[in-house]
Amino acid sequence: MHIQPIDLTVFLSLAVCITPLAAEPLGLPPVPIPANNPQSSEKVKLGEKLFKDPRFSTTSSVSCSTCHDENKAFTDSPKTVSEGINQLKGTRNAPTVLNAAYMRTLFWDGREPDLEGQAGQPFLNPVEMGLKDYTPILTIVRNDPQYAASFKSVFGKSGDQITINEVTKAIASFERTKISANSRFDRFYFGGDSKALDAAEQRGFTVFMTQGRCVSCHTIAQTHALFTDNRFHNLNVGFDRINQDVRELATEFSKAKQAGTKVDIAVLGNKNTSELGRFAVDDQWSDMGAFKTPTLRNVEATAPYMHDGSLKTLEDVVDFYNNGGLVKKEDTVNAFQSGGIRPLNLDDQQKKDLVAFLKTLTSPEIQKQLKE
Repeated sequence: MHIQPIDLTVFLSLAVCITPLAAEPLGLPPVPIPANNPQSSEKVKLGEKLFKDPRFSTTSSVSCSTCHDENKAFTDSPKTVSEGINQLKGTRNAPTVLNAAYMRTLFWDGREPDLEGQAGQPFLNPVEMGLKDYTPILTIVRNDPQYAASFKSVFGKSGDQITINEVTKAIASFERTKISANSRFDRFYFGGDSKALDAAEQRGFTVFMTQGRCVSCHTIAQTHALFTDNRFHNLNVGFDRINQDVRELATEFSKAKQAGTKVDIAVLGNKNTSELGRFAVDDQWSDMGAFKTPTLRNVEATAPYMHDGSLKTLEDVVDFYNNGGLVKKEDTVNAFQSGGIRPLNLDDQQKKDLVAFLKTLTSPEIQKQLKE
């Protein structure tokens, strides 16, 4: 797809005319709330407690907040991949919880359709929290006086009536409150403040929208910007690990899945299987090695990058895309690589400006964390 060069003054003229809903952060749309899990302040408070409770792991040392630390933009930066019980390492970098409410699917391979489904998986994964089933969690929430009172108040349930469904609904409700916008970019583009970005950052925005082609996947709408197309792409990251044996690996994995192997356990427990990406979920060869487009909001605070944490800095990421999906120019692409990934021919100044622009997507509260 070819994007015509765009005059930045067009964006400024549009920005002046756009007024976001007062109830929403500048730059984001209303948060989608499922009909079967309405929000309430009590439910959110309960969800936060569950999110931070380390007792829901075999070692009583790992909670959801271990890998999604509110003081690290809800990631575990600077870790390459996340660590669970007994310092066991998975295969994937922890994505931020911030603005996850807008994601159409969850996890790098999109294996869960909503936050409720996502919340239940880490408890049972051998390299995350390590439980064999949900019994230890339910024992705690049914018998702990504070939890019992909260579940009764929020869901009208007690004792055996409390199931993992109520637990994950509460966690999901808490996660839906983790919304982050109001960045300098938002003030510039949606708020009409032409001084919110300096000259280099504005040049970087032009690169983002034109020659850099970043906006093709990290989308910007007229009234808001999620900075993700919620789709899956093979970028050539880590695929060399399985490139020579991909068909054999995929065939064996599909057989194992049919025999009952769970996708989350397989992909977090084996580096090769992890590189199957979206294919591991939908068995579509067109999705081989494809991973979900992450949001770029607060990207400055969430290093390292890519599904495997293999690129350490934003400069590394820009170089990777500039090389057409190659870490080194002498590397080769794979047969499944998304067609939109090709050399950008950016010069050094353009690359520097693009990195400067990406840092304008940081929200004020996250910017404060970076300075502390």
